[in-house]
Amino acid sequence: MAGGKVVGVVTRGTTNPNRLRRMDRWIAATLGAELRGAPTAPVAVDLGYGAAPWTAVELLDRLRRVREDVQVVGVEIDPARVAAAQPYARDGLTFAHGGFEVPLPAAGIGARPLLIRAANVLRQYDEAEVAAVWARLCARLAPDGLLVEGTCDEIGRRHVWVALGPEGPRSVTFATRLGSLGKPSDLAERLPKALIHRNVPGEPVHAFLVAFDRAWAAAAPLSALGARQRWIRAVRDLRDAGWPVLYGPTRWRQGEITVAWDAVAPRART
Repeated sequence: MAGGKVVGVVTRGTTNPNRLRRMDRWIAATLGAELRGAPTAPVAVDLGYGAAPWTAVELLDRLRRVREDVQVVGVEIDPARVAAAQPYARDGLTFAHGGFEVPLPAAGIGARPLLIRAANVLRQYDEAEVAAVWARLCARLAPDGLLVEGTCDEIGRRHVWVALGPEGPRSVTFATRLGSLGKPSDLAERLPKALIHRNVPGEPVHAFLVAFDRAWAAAAPLSALGARQRWIRAVRDLRDAGWPVLYGPTRWRQGEITVAWDAVAPRART
């Protein structure tokens, strides 16, 4: 795709070291089998890494704990940011100019990445544009690949992301630093663009957050044992109430809850 049209617009570029650690930790755990089982060196893309390349550098380090020969390509739509990132390039880490077309120009890199991570990229877009961007990025994935798209605060305490396969959205994960959490619905301000305008009565994501707040309140007696135990009980109660909670206590202990996309997907507007 070298020389083709670059698709997208320049983001604000805000970035900080360790901002995406919660997302990276989840990716390494849930995509671990695919990373280890890839027949050749798997490729991960950090799409829209921003004004500094910290998140791409960290993604490489974290994924290489799972698969030593993984390659990371940082893709940025601003040529100046790509130029500024070049001193950080090293074995397994390259930087490329591009957007939603996801170019992978480096020699020896396969055409389809196993992972595309797009964090804090779509917040400035209209909700109506999200589906087309998702479809375009999912079409670039390897058959067993994963697109992770979401939003977090500036220092990575609160984060919500959608995980998508080539077929489309699969799940939504809410992740937080439990010591700073007042109530689960505080995460609503970090909902990705596909959901943030749907946190209103009558929408599934609003119903989920209301239910989560109630479960959190009911688990208040466990606060004496720490916020982690309170969170685990609240998540378990949500699951027992019929919400399609994925994974188990190992993930919940990290201050995470992942639910099936269909449970919170926006309702069609008439």
